[in-house]
Amino acid sequence: MVRTDATGDTPDLPRGRIAENIAHFARTLRRAGLPVGPASVVDAVRAVEVAGIRNRDDLYWTLHAVFVHKREHRAVFDEAFRIYWKSRGLVEKLLSILSPVAPPRGAPEPPKAAQTRVAQAFQATRQRRQEQEKEELEVDARMTSSGREVLQRKDFAQMNTEEIQAAKAALRRMVLPLDTVRRRRLVAAPRGKIDLRRSFRASLRTGGDMIDLKRKRADETRPPIVALCDISGSMSQYTRILLHFLHALTEERRDVHTFLFGTRLTNVTRSLRMKDPDEALMACTQGVEDWSGGTRIATALAAFNRQWSRRVLSGNPIVLLVTDGLERDTDEDLAREVDRLHRSCRRLIWLNPLLRFEGFEARAKGVRALLPHVDEFRAVHSLDAVEDLCKALARADGPRALETDPRRWLRAAG
Repeated sequence: MVRTDATGDTPDLPRGRIAENIAHFARTLRRAGLPVGPASVVDAVRAVEVAGIRNRDDLYWTLHAVFVHKREHRAVFDEAFRIYWKSRGLVEKLLSILSPVAPPRGAPEPPKAAQTRVAQAFQATRQRRQEQEKEELEVDARMTSSGREVLQRKDFAQMNTEEIQAAKAALRRMVLPLDTVRRRRLVAAPRGKIDLRRSFRASLRTGGDMIDLKRKRADETRPPIVALCDISGSMSQYTRILLHFLHALTEERRDVHTFLFGTRLTNVTRSLRMKDPDEALMACTQGVEDWSGGTRIATALAAFNRQWSRRVLSGNPIVLLVTDGLERDTDEDLAREVDRLHRSCRRLIWLNPLLRFEGFEARAKGVRALLPHVDEFRAVHSLDAVEDLCKALARADGPRALETDPRRWLRAAG
């Protein structure tokens, strides 16, 4: 326990300073996304008073028991606790009361999940304190209507750190419209065609004196989505941002499967099902060995067709192929594998960031091998492009626009 003097106060520490810092720590957790309210702050202060502080672990687990209620909250809490209590040195001040030598700090740790979000929360806290100290009025027009329009059209590769964070937040907020498609299977419905079998069965209850006509209609379902994303050196930045969109999509619906490929194919669907986006992206990065390496599209598609097609392509899904088409080994294998993939899905949409250039032409061999076997050819370099993709996914069986028709690019190149 922490020693106190005859008056009951902790020596060398102002009265109420621990409670004040716990309250500031709770505000930081709330800005980082944890559901921390005033009642939790009161419980945390009381818990620290009852449990006492013998070492850093005591304070950590006491606050952890109050503020962490789900597994996905732990990564945010760990990073916030490490930064907040280490930077301020409050735990060392308390331990110095019992020991003349404060415990040495450990070696620097590698970046952890939720580090970016917690850093932003601390930055927001500092900015709030600075704004309270300033008397003059400052106007921030970065995210006005014109600022949002610029961000919507801006290339992901040209964004600064703040714009990338805003783009990631916008991607996580994007929701697909009602993208249901009709199935051959018929289900019971209040209106539709007459179901003779159910009608006759229902008439048996009344001995055939009264026939209650039952009706049926075609069942509707959302087609599964399979994403094959290139993580080579030229595509890694775009794929890293698009993974936030795929994470939000995976959290909304369970029939989404994501694969990353460079020189080999990696299934990251399970990693993207983690609730915390930072933890999910960190798991994807750690689980891939060829990030920002070379590109072997034909080898990756062959591995997918051989190992995963029967598992994830049931239900006639929509396949998103995210790559620039700059194949390392260009031969007939690429055309054969993408043709097999195209025959196994409802719709194959190729998302290529190179379409952001007005002078783009289908001259590369890899691009020419892919184009005859895709249904749509779209850009994926900005928020506007991703929004157009969402609208396209809502029209699962609708006509394709002229600007997304791959035959247009083949005719231009031929």
